[in-house]
Amino acid sequence: MSSITLYTAKICPYAQRVEIALAEAKAKFKVYNIDLQNKPEWYAPKVNPASKVPAIAYGGPDVPPEDPSPESVKLTESLILVEFVADTFPEANLLPKDPVLRAQARFFIEVVGSKLIPAFAKFVMRGEEYDDLLTAAEVIQNILPAAGKYAVGDQYTIADIAITPFVARLRVVAANELGKYLTGKGNEFLGVLGGEKYAKFNTYVERLLERQSFRETFDVESIKVGYTNRYGRA
Repeated sequence: MSSITLYTAKICPYAQRVEIALAEAKAKFKVYNIDLQNKPEWYAPKVNPASKVPAIAYGGPDVPPEDPSPESVKLTESLILVEFVADTFPEANLLPKDPVLRAQARFFIEVVGSKLIPAFAKFVMRGEEYDDLLTAAEVIQNILPAAGKYAVGDQYTIADIAITPFVARLRVVAANELGKYLTGKGNEFLGVLGGEKYAKFNTYVERLLERQSFRETFDVESIKVGYTNRYGRA
């Protein structure tokens, strides 16, 4: 197996997607945490010209993460990397073998990207009302299978990995009132979301947050500190 070096940041939900995938795959890899406010000068020219995380350096000689080899292949973008991990470690069963389930997993990911993530940004980062978050939760709830623990059934897949870091951060920032919204709106939102109307969605989220791969890659204190620094209140 070729070597893997992951470039990540604990505050970043996109980067945690890849950390979860690697944990599910029980992969051996090196990790380098990038300070997003003070990125190393070598990171953009040697790893990711877009200067974003996550990124993976795959293959090449065994070198320190801060001195990536030009012989390694550099890969970027969280969903591409999650599928790369799924393909590289097929024994982890992160991609359904059934083409219908695979299509459903990718559709679920599309809904997360088009509904949940923009609503998260509107509420937390721009201080708009949380109505779109409730709509996103309802849409996701409606496409969850009638039976099964996860997004496309009993198999934990790339679909579940795609949503987990965002619902986890949403809970933390809302409970601690960390965001651009008016103080009190975070817990108000959680109160509404906790209602019977969203019971299926909440049961699904609880299952996601129980996964060992999530728990071992989620640093709640880093999230709190990062959002406190960004929005100036704790």
